[in-house]
Amino acid sequence: MANKLRIGQFSDSFLPIVDGVGRVVYNYCSTLGNKGQEVVAVCPMEDMGYRGNYPFEIIDYYSTTLPTTAYNAGIPEIDPHFMKRLDMNSFDIIHVHTPFMAGNEGLRFAKKNHVPVVGSFHSKYHDDFLQLTGSRHLAGIGTDAIVRFYDQCDEVWTVSENSAETLKSYGYHNPIYIIENGMDIRDIDYSLAIDAKKHFGLGFDPVLLYVGQINWKKNLERILEACALLKKDGIRFQLVMAGQGPHEEEVAAKAEKLGIKENTVFTGHIQDEDLLYGLYALADLFVFPSTYDTYSMVVREAANARTASVVVRDSAPAECISDRENGFLCDDTNESLHEVLKEALSDEDRLIEMGIKAKETIPVSWDIVIDQALERYNYLIEKMKKGS
Repeated sequence: MANKLRIGQFSDSFLPIVDGVGRVVYNYCSTLGNKGQEVVAVCPMEDMGYRGNYPFEIIDYYSTTLPTTAYNAGIPEIDPHFMKRLDMNSFDIIHVHTPFMAGNEGLRFAKKNHVPVVGSFHSKYHDDFLQLTGSRHLAGIGTDAIVRFYDQCDEVWTVSENSAETLKSYGYHNPIYIIENGMDIRDIDYSLAIDAKKHFGLGFDPVLLYVGQINWKKNLERILEACALLKKDGIRFQLVMAGQGPHEEEVAAKAEKLGIKENTVFTGHIQDEDLLYGLYALADLFVFPSTYDTYSMVVREAANARTASVVVRDSAPAECISDRENGFLCDDTNESLHEVLKEALSDEDRLIEMGIKAKETIPVSWDIVIDQALERYNYLIEKMKKGS
């Protein structure tokens, strides 16, 4: 392994928020730290509890909770104590996971101190801007700003071919490197499934599980409509929607309108990892028709628990799925998802076999991913030293 590096990981989302980006940054920090690297997480200030058990440092800046969200945000430059602490540090390389506040602070620091910057592209920002503003013109302006941000990075990474194509469609023309996210591969104690079943008051009907934001952009209407068709067929099921988000009440109202309220359980945010893995292990099928996601950690977590997934064909989550081998692909229609759900639930033994195949073929450990990242970090550091 190359010499020890001091690495800054800059993110607008971090502990205790456990959204996709926050979890990725935490795993970068902890895995790099456990590999003997010196890592500093730079992020908005949160109550993270006792910090002595992390294998990395944290430098945080004053922030406030964003209205109607669980997220904190702030402007690093107006926190003089933060600026002083940050400027006392030196880094060999900076990795920014956001094109916003923390990311711009990472760029500022890197330019000032002449160190290379890796920029990770995590989200379909145009979709986010469009949902926020309702204006394609404003969404276009925001997307142009995103491209200008990544143009300033020395190297840009995405986690899938799909997300690379998204960034290119925004107008980014420089090389893009694909470095997938990893996961903590673990053996599942299936007593956790029993605990989850009891905790959420689930019965004996087959369990269809969704884990993620309760947000319409995740294609949740597709799940509800397909399940309503299942119910019309007389097929018994339990739909478990695990997560929180801005549209919880609307999604619950839609389930009631479609007549599947009694078949649906909304868990809210799950902080207990064992409880979440219990749901993965309990589920007969993981249902994730999102076309928004640039990657899907939850599909991999389900696979780690030997649960196969159904995802939309040609989406980013579909990149790890071989249809009818380690999961199912469907078209982005209610009818197609309904047909796949009906097919899957008709053969329990086949679902079990596919879950085993998913476990064997889909999860990749963070150890492997971080070794790839370290190789690129060292390359970029040497490249800058040589003045390339």
